[in-house]
Formats: sequence, C-alpha cells, structure tokens
Amino acid sequence: MIKKECYKHSDLTGKIIGAAMEVHKILGNGFQEVIYQRALAIELDKQDLSFTREHEVQIYYKGEEIGTRRVDFFVEDKVMVEIKAVIKLEDVHLAQAINYLEAYNLEIGLLINFGAKSLEFKRVINKPSKNRNHSPS
Repeated sequence: MIKKECYKHSDLTGKIIGAAMEVHKILGNGFQEVIYQRALAIELDKQDLSFTREHEVQIYYKGEEIGTRRVDFFVEDKVMVEIKAVIKLEDVHLAQAINYLEAYNLEIGLLINFGAKSLEFKRVINKPSKNRNHSPS
C-alpha cells in the first residue's frame, strides 16, 4: 500500500505531533510553557530529529529592523513549531504562528497547545516569498 502524502513534510509533522502527544500523556495540562518545551525537546531527541530551540529572527518593516521574535522550535530545518500552554487556542495564536512562518520564510509550521485537557494542534501553511519585508533578501 502506498501512503499518499496530503501536505508537505507530513511524515515529519506526524512525528512531531506524536512526540507532543507523548509529552501531554505524561504531563497532562497545567504547567508553564517552558516545562512543555523542555519535555518536547527530550521527545524530539528520542525520535532522532534535529532541532533548535528558541531560534531568534529579526523582524523587518520596509527594510528596517524593528525587533526580534523567538520561535520555540525549528525541526529538521523544515518545520517551525510554536507551543502554547493555554486553556484554548485563539485566533491570535494562529496569527502569531503564521507571522513566524512568514518571518522565517518557511512553508510548514505547527501550533501545539499543551494547556487544554486534550492536546490541541494546528498545521500552519505559508507560501514563502522572496519579496516579503519581514527579512532581508
């Protein structure tokens, strides 16, 4: 049987979601975001996935740097992972994840929430562009 790939990096995002599910299964909800971030790093490492934590990027407006932001994880240099520990994901969290994808000029991201009773996750998709003002060319 041939597995049909529904979206780019689906195998990788599946592994990341599986790692997050394991963290949520063990810890449940109620901890601060940093606790989940540390636990997820352990699980990603156990999956033999390469990643960086709290990667900082400069944000540009019309070619001028106006600040920096940090994303929780970059996995395999392909998928951005932003984690939350809130009761419910809101539109503002999704907008933040989309903005991070645009700032990093990446196509695929995950927004994962450990704060709810059940793990919540959303796949975020962006079409990278060389003409964005978020980062220098």
